[in-house]
Amino acid sequence: MSRNHHTLVQSFVDMINNHDVSTMEEHTAPGHLDHNPAVADGIDANRAFWVQVFAAFPDLKAELHDVIAEGDRVAARLEYSATHQGTFLGIPASGRPVNFQSIDIWRVQDGLLAEHWDQLNMDDLFRQLGVDPAPAAQA
Repeated sequence: MSRNHHTLVQSFVDMINNHDVSTMEEHTAPGHLDHNPAVADGIDANRAFWVQVFAAFPDLKAELHDVIAEGDRVAARLEYSATHQGTFLGIPASGRPVNFQSIDIWRVQDGLLAEHWDQLNMDDLFRQLGVDPAPAAQA
């Protein structure tokens, strides 16, 4: 595993845990491509997405469990915990605690995260928020 790739992912996790999108340029490429339908392409869109997440989950913390790197790819397994205190994906604040995991894969280019894919169990997250996942997924 490339130490550089691990450091890059740790910088991303630090941004989440510090709720500090001003550090986005330290780990994310300006032309960042995101394959998550909730996140538009580009560093500004990525920054705006995280600002919305932090507003909805002001106590959000991420724990980095695994980092695996090969070539220009780095994958990580993350676990998130938070309390739903603001609107998220159109779902009003519920005050409920949530705990969910993601598996993220990035393509690294010029030392920055240039492209991103992730897998999340959104049905489980919606249920934790007290929402039926079928209608929420169509919103």
